[in-house]
Parts: sequence; structure tokens; C-alpha cells
Amino acid sequence: MNLDPRRFDGDAGLPAITFDNSYARDLEGFYVAWKPNPAPAPRMVRLNHALADELGLDARVLAGPRGLAMLSGNEVPAGAQPLAQAYAGHQFGGFSPQLGDGRALLLGEVIDRHGRRRDIAFKGSGRTPFSRGGDGKAALGPVLREYLIGEAMHALGIPTTRALAAVATGEDIHREGLMPGAVLTRVAASHVRVGTFQYFAARDDESLVRRLADYVIARHDPGLAGQPQRYLELLRAVCERQASLLAHWMGVGFIHGVMNTDNMTISGETIDYGPCAFMEAFDPKTVFSSIDSHGRYAYGNQPGIAQWNLARLAETLLPLIDPEPERAVERATEVLGEFPARYDAHWTAVMRAKLGLDALGDAAGDRALADGYLVLLETHEVDFTLGFRRLGEAASGDERPLRDLMGAAAAAPLDAWLERWRARERAHGAAQDTRRTAMDRANPIYIPRNHRVEEALLAAVEHGDPAPFERLLAVIEDPFTERADAAGYETPAPAEVTADYRTFCGT
Repeated sequence: MNLDPRRFDGDAGLPAITFDNSYARDLEGFYVAWKPNPAPAPRMVRLNHALADELGLDARVLAGPRGLAMLSGNEVPAGAQPLAQAYAGHQFGGFSPQLGDGRALLLGEVIDRHGRRRDIAFKGSGRTPFSRGGDGKAALGPVLREYLIGEAMHALGIPTTRALAAVATGEDIHREGLMPGAVLTRVAASHVRVGTFQYFAARDDESLVRRLADYVIARHDPGLAGQPQRYLELLRAVCERQASLLAHWMGVGFIHGVMNTDNMTISGETIDYGPCAFMEAFDPKTVFSSIDSHGRYAYGNQPGIAQWNLARLAETLLPLIDPEPERAVERATEVLGEFPARYDAHWTAVMRAKLGLDALGDAAGDRALADGYLVLLETHEVDFTLGFRRLGEAASGDERPLRDLMGAAAAAPLDAWLERWRARERAHGAAQDTRRTAMDRANPIYIPRNHRVEEALLAAVEHGDPAPFERLLAVIEDPFTERADAAGYETPAPAEVTADYRTFCGT
């Protein structure tokens, strides 16, 4: 494909945004300049005022008519350089040499109030040269799902892309039937993916892979610039970010659903909330995605898939790591071999916090203690989120909620495990109240329960009622504080509902 950009001018009358578009400036040939499709009757569904402020944007202006024109893609602001990025990817293990932004456009980049470079991008703004026969549009339901889950992950402290706005376009789009269309405005540390490297490596152009790697180093790992082994260290840095990210996913029971290499960011942010969901009863084999019929991306498989994806990144970097192929493979393999230990260290840290062991000092038996608790949850089909939250109550002396949750059949094994856990506590003399508070900061009481998400989306899309969405959003934006006005939002769906629950690729 010819990636020569098309130029066009923005509109100086739109909300003032200071763009600094490094991807467009430094990586010409890595994208196609493109305009979003106009929306016939745009309507603001949700504007993220807090994120707008973080970006240094005036939410009041964005909420007005000209802001709506910009966020719907009807008018391009001055300084923006909309472009569709090129990337490839392994999808369920099979390689597609050209995917790219088929329904997305990078509008431009801004420097936020904290000095961080952030992408502002559209999703669902129409066809691009990478659309592969698709319409490039998005439906309102999946757009609202991405808004909701992204904000939940942010509140949980997990690196993630976020939604600045969800705008209904005023047109119907064809999916399994006619659905209302929408555009999501997504904010990210960057949209460079493992698949971005794969696109240019698949074309045997080492110089382009080097340009991309140098760009990523300058943007995400500037301390590596000029180092003789900077490309190997870039691989190591990405492995570290992904090991941390996956451990935190696992710590809240998050299942991405489609961990293709084009859905893994170099920045270490969660991206592309399609058939994602949160596990309820603890089971490592849990799959919700309708397209993952063999369980490739099941909850328990996610760390291994992350390492597999990182191996695909390593393959693209081999010529840069060392001109001698065997030596390059040896060095990259050594870095990839570190991933299980990196992940294990992050996972152990996550579990120590969830079990209230952080203040007690390291102990060799902590991982075994954590694994033993997970066995209890799995054996007795206990809700993952509540299983840890109720353990916090047990830490402060009230074991009844935990015992009720576990059920009578778990009484004896739970007694044995609690005795080991109490002995760990007694050995260090931790105060109960302090421990409970620390555990409540590590164990959310509210997650986006799948049935609550579906209720909110159904009300918003089918009935034009935003209230359930707004209520759920308000709950998950403060996931660690139990409160009376959120009663019922901590409760999992009935088992028969969860058993048949399936998620679908949407946006």
C-alpha cells in the first residue's frame, strides 16, 4: 500500500487545542493522512470532564456546538493531523500482514497538565484505506462499553486507554441488525502496538523498524537513547510493562478476550475493549468471548499469551539487537526468558497486597499462602472479587461474611487456611484495623459486573435512558469504598446468567 499522506487544513474556529503531532512529523510513511466521515446528526452522549481537564482542555467548550462538531469528526481543529496508522498482527495465532486503523483515526497529540504526551484518537469515524471491506463505523453500545470499562480500569489503578467522549452520530449502522452509530474519542499514551512493528518487519525493511524503535524509545523510554544495547533494552522494558499490566489484570479478574498482537501496546496500557469481561466465580478456564471457542485467551492463559506476543515483538527487533542472527536470537531469548519471573514477582506483589501481607514483610511462604486461597475460591466456586473483600472483613475480626460466602462445605479447609494466615499475622503483630484498611485499598468492592454492564447498555441504546449507565459509572469510579447508595452493585449475577454470558467484538 502507498502510505503517502494527503494534506488538508483544519478549522481555526474550533476549540483551541495545542497539538504537537510527533507521529505525523517523525514517521511519515507509517500512516495515511485521512479525514473522518461526517456525522449527520451528532449528539453528545457522554463527555469525560475530568479527563478533559487532565488534558488541559476546556470541557465547557467541548460540550458546546463547536466541541460537538470536533468530537463527532464533522470539523477538524487547527493543528490536528488526522491519520490512520498502519499495523499488522497475529489474530488468534494466525498472522495478518495488514490490519491497520480500519475504523480509527489518530487526530493528534497533546501534552497534558502533567507533561505527558497523549494521543487523541477517534474510533468509529468511518472507513480508512485499512478498512478491509468494513464500514469503519461503531455502534453506540460497544462505544459505551469501552467508555465504561476504560474508566473502571483507570479507577482500579490499571494502565489503560480512556474515553474522552462518546458521541451518537445520528445514523443507523448495519451489524446483526440496525444499530445506532457512535464515535468514541480515545486517549492513550500512544497507539503503537506490537503489530505496528510487525507491519514493517513483515516488509523486510530494517530501516523502518529502526525508525519506529527509535521513535518509541524517544517517546516511552528516553533513558535508553544512545545506549549501545538500546533495542534489547527496549524489549526488556516492554516485557516489564506487560508483566506488571497482566498481573494487575489478573488481580481484578479482568479477561481481555482478544489478546492479539495488534491489541498489545508498547506503552503497557490496556487497549481495545471488545469482548472483555470480569470473572465472577474463580475459574482459570473462564472465557466469555463468543469468538474464543478454544479458550486461547481464557483468564488463566493471559500471562502465557502475553509472553507469546512479546516473542513476536522480539522477532521484529532481531536485526537491530545484533547483526549476527544467532547472537541476536540468543540475547532476545534471554530477555523473553525473564518474563515468567517478572510476571511472578508482580503477581506475588499483587496477591500479598490482596491478602494484607504488605506491612508484614516478605516471607517465603506468601506465594503458597496465596495459591492456597485461590484453590479454596476455585474449589467452592466463590466470587473472586467478594472472596478477597470479605477476607478483609475477616482480618478485622468478622469472619461471618466470608464463611457465608464460602458455604458450609468450605468450613474445614477454610479453617485450616485461616489458621496459617493468622499465624503469619501474629508473627509480625500487625494491627487489625490497619490491615483491614490496607486490604480494602487493594480489593475492590465494585467492579463492572457483567449483568450490570448489559443492563446499562440496553437502557441507553434501546430505551434512550442514560440513568443506569450513569449510576454504574458513578459506582465503578470509586471501586474501593463500600457505600449504601451503591447497594446491590457488589452482587454477582445469578450463576445461570453467568454460565450463558457471552461478549462480542463491537467497536
